[in-house]
Amino acid sequence: MVCWFAGLFYIVRLFIYHTEAQDKPEAERKILSDQFEIMERRLWNVITIPSMFLTIAAGITMLCLFPTWLQQPWMNIKLAFVVGLIVYHFICQNKIKQMRNGVFKWTSTQLRIWNEVSTIFLFAIVFLAVVKDAISWVYGTVGIVVFSMIIMSGVKIYKYFRTKK
Repeated sequence: MVCWFAGLFYIVRLFIYHTEAQDKPEAERKILSDQFEIMERRLWNVITIPSMFLTIAAGITMLCLFPTWLQQPWMNIKLAFVVGLIVYHFICQNKIKQMRNGVFKWTSTQLRIWNEVSTIFLFAIVFLAVVKDAISWVYGTVGIVVFSMIIMSGVKIYKYFRTKK
């Protein structure tokens, strides 16, 4: 799971750098784009995809060993977040293909915000696995929403200071 998240975090950082490289002069842009495509392909195919499959296999194995967990509300909510994370994964995979074909639909700011979505998934999935039923779902949901707002505010503040320079 840690390797899968590391791959998801880093691939979007590469998307940001790859997108920003498009503003460089032609010769520099070509060199940078070629290098980012190599890095994206290796990260995705060697680390991220295998890690996703291993994580899913481990999760399925765990549920086969402890099927009663599927009757617990926290597990169903956690699995909903895992499905969301898998969708996130395949959206990133689609972005790799787009960028390889020279299609850059998202700005670097949009990609920075997108990068934080995986952080929210990580927080929610780990939070649910650790806390389970120990606290009220209302407090947990409010906590995830507040955490998300803090993360998104951080991106906006970073953009402000970055563009101020």
